[in-house]
Amino acid sequence: MPNPGPPLLELHGISVGFDGFLALKNLNLQLAAGELRAVIGPNGAGKTTFLDVITGKVRPQAGDVRFQGRSLLGRNEHQIARLGVGRKFQSPRVFEQLSVQENLALAVSTPKTPLGMLRRRLTSAQRQRIQRLLEVINLAPRARHRAGSLSHGQKQWLEIGMLVVQDPQLLLVDEPVAGLGDAETERTADLLKSLAGDHTVLVIEHDMEFIRYLQTRVTVLHQGQVLCEGSMEQVQADPGVVEVYLG
Repeated sequence: MPNPGPPLLELHGISVGFDGFLALKNLNLQLAAGELRAVIGPNGAGKTTFLDVITGKVRPQAGDVRFQGRSLLGRNEHQIARLGVGRKFQSPRVFEQLSVQENLALAVSTPKTPLGMLRRRLTSAQRQRIQRLLEVINLAPRARHRAGSLSHGQKQWLEIGMLVVQDPQLLLVDEPVAGLGDAETERTADLLKSLAGDHTVLVIEHDMEFIRYLQTRVTVLHQGQVLCEGSMEQVQADPGVVEVYLG
């Protein structure tokens, strides 16, 4: 698999400990601009802590996180988000009483409150962006439906859309297909693949079939370290990975 371009995100020697337990141990990882990367690993591998460090929720005891060449250490979560890092958590967080379209309008408006959205008219460019994004996330026919009426998978797509409409350079997506059926899993993979290029997308997931759909570079974490990286075929053939998952 060819090496991508210069790194957008770099983690150097990251170590994080909780009560004597090292959740991350000298972790090193790079992501190129526009890349789609899947991160897998068994429970306890450090996947959530890894995202927490990037977004400023957890400060490492050692190492550095650099985004576009600038260190993120010492910045809070809101500052890091403003720099262009967006995170989608496992459970969708949408405003269920608002329509799909209103959720996207709220995400793109400033200030980000329902009252602020009502007081401030969206620009023509913002309205066009929302309309285009409704097509991308497969929700254009449901634009005026309440978000609470969507299926679990559709809520996942809506929340991804709410991040994308803010135009982050880096999208961190945590287990987007948990609880989804096969059809929604495939469509979620297609959605994330379509976002890569314009955005850098890092996906954490347990579902191996979904990772196969992504057809991208995979990083395997184990006990807080990178065990191996490569294509899905290379990773599955790695003796260390086989032992971790099946041993």
